[in-house]
Amino acid sequence: MDISKIKTLGELKKSGYKARTIKEEIRDNLIKNLQQHENSFSGIIGYEDTVIPDVERALLSRHNILLLGLRGQAKTRIARQMTALLDEYIPVIEGSDINDDPFHPISKYAKDLVAEKGDATPVKWLHRSERYGEKLATPDVSVADLIGDIDPIKAANLKLNFADERVIHYGIIPRSNRSVFVINELPDLQARIQVALFNILEEGDIQIRGFKLRMPLDILFVFTANPEDYTNRGSIVTPLKDRIESQILTHYPRSLEQALEITEQEAEISDEQKGKVRISDLVKRLIEQVAFEARNSEFVDKKSGVSARLTIAAFENAVSAAERRAIINNEKETQIWVSDLVGIIPAVTGKVELVYEGEQEGPYQVAFNLLNKAIRTQFTQYFPSPDSFKRRKNTQQKEDNNPYRAIITWFDQGNSLDLLFNLKDKDKVQALYQVTGLYGLVKKTYPHGNENEMALLMELILHGLSAYSLISKKVLDGKIAFNDLMGSMLNMGAGAGYDEEEDDFEQQ
Repeated sequence: MDISKIKTLGELKKSGYKARTIKEEIRDNLIKNLQQHENSFSGIIGYEDTVIPDVERALLSRHNILLLGLRGQAKTRIARQMTALLDEYIPVIEGSDINDDPFHPISKYAKDLVAEKGDATPVKWLHRSERYGEKLATPDVSVADLIGDIDPIKAANLKLNFADERVIHYGIIPRSNRSVFVINELPDLQARIQVALFNILEEGDIQIRGFKLRMPLDILFVFTANPEDYTNRGSIVTPLKDRIESQILTHYPRSLEQALEITEQEAEISDEQKGKVRISDLVKRLIEQVAFEARNSEFVDKKSGVSARLTIAAFENAVSAAERRAIINNEKETQIWVSDLVGIIPAVTGKVELVYEGEQEGPYQVAFNLLNKAIRTQFTQYFPSPDSFKRRKNTQQKEDNNPYRAIITWFDQGNSLDLLFNLKDKDKVQALYQVTGLYGLVKKTYPHGNENEMALLMELILHGLSAYSLISKKVLDGKIAFNDLMGSMLNMGAGAGYDEEEDDFEQQ
């Protein structure tokens, strides 16, 4: 069917076009996708066996949907992608404010136009990208915003009294007729405004300033909400919840691999940055682990959640930290070191809601603590757990088999290592080689690693031993200082910085 040739109602009738409701339209197109094993929701990672099947069942059932989950769980993205299940174009009566179906007009304007012109009624074609409406629920949203109100200026211009239906200015919901309409953060909508949605969802009636209009709006409603909102800022009134046929629970990535895939997809890293900064799988996993640690932390409010935006922003910061250092040192390329992850702290502090104990610790301390725990967790994926050697009863056997003994002894002998944040790569590698036993352990564990990988793993060992409280690490202005644990404890107060073993800031 060549829609460019169809410009009137009569031509539309001759074409054999059959109108469908939006829910039937989406259902039919979804069935085709399922039969052809096509993915209807691209870029939604980790929901393949959980949320997406629930959404597809709801759409097949012609349901309005409530997506319920914590922040950063792709609720709005799912809703926006539903337009891909719409027909590419649909016919509407030209000049209609509410996308009137030429075969079933519902507004007075459209009815009068069809009555006047009949088959000569002008028709235009609406692309699916224009069939989407969205409103963020805020306490100041009014019934007029959503449903509509009487427009006195229109009444004056048309010389009509307020009893005439043509003086109505339609709100965003009627204007989204034959479209997908989304209300985000539904509990933030005042209860009296939620009540105004009852009839629209169930009977299709809308009432504006005393006008009782029978307008069977053809809309797929999708609502999003955070479970915490039920008690924190408001609630979804029970009769409205009863009218939303399917409530679907979303969730955070269940595995680190899914989280890595999401960050890889969403992080905005330019080609220039990719050409200058090497990004190891190790660093990516450390960043993702921070979010997993935050979701289980006693200092972080679990009801609020930890968005995937934390790791996306942290990843971008880590790349920029390495890029900045390379620019300063006039290096053509570099890699992200573990010490560069200090640069992700600003991306963490603003994206976690702290409980009372967390507020007492302070956001920066909590962020450093989460990074330290992430290093501790991931360290054992690359090297033996230091705890396994602590627990052995035979002291001599423990000392002989402990792969970290030479490294710890080097620090115990009064040696220290300062890694400046802006240190050139070659200088950092030379500094790492000063630590007795460090290179030997990496070479023994990863005999086929290249130079860059070996250097990064050497640095990881230092951070890992610090995380297991076997050596001391202090984050100071401009550098990270590694020392022996006992000497550091005896010299508390010598310098200002963050001591991860003590989880506290030392003041000079």
